[in-house]
Amino acid sequence: MSAYDLARGLHILAVIAWMAGMLFLPRLYAYDAEQAGKAEPLRTEMQGLLRLWQTRLLRIIINPAMILAFIFGGWLLWIRSGEGVDWSVVHQPWMIAKLAGVVALSAWHGFLAGERRRIAAGTSTRSGRFWRMTNEIPFLIAIVMVLSVTTEWTF
Repeated sequence: MSAYDLARGLHILAVIAWMAGMLFLPRLYAYDAEQAGKAEPLRTEMQGLLRLWQTRLLRIIINPAMILAFIFGGWLLWIRSGEGVDWSVVHQPWMIAKLAGVVALSAWHGFLAGERRRIAAGTSTRSGRFWRMTNEIPFLIAIVMVLSVTTEWTF
């Protein structure tokens, strides 16, 4: 097994965990938002559980998976550049699209983390409908990223 194959496999696993968390977290936010119309004490009990799950998902799965995806992705770039000798791969159109996707996913991750804080503070104005409509954003970004990397398209 080469170092490149190991880095690629670990990167893929980290990205899968990161994506799974970012696809599930908005669903928990939708369920939380929909508790507003429920009667007490069920509403408070459910919101407490949902907020605990949101926090754990973000802190135990999503954040570490993102960090590992960055580490292994950086390792892949370093290997692909000839161990730091030739960084021209970063200027390829497919890699620019991939890196733009990384920025977009990171921004979405930051938005989700900020929203968790707003939900916990009771200041979130987002509806369950909003969360259902935006739930697939990470997957749409991932489509572009995966196809860019697997085809290495150029102009």
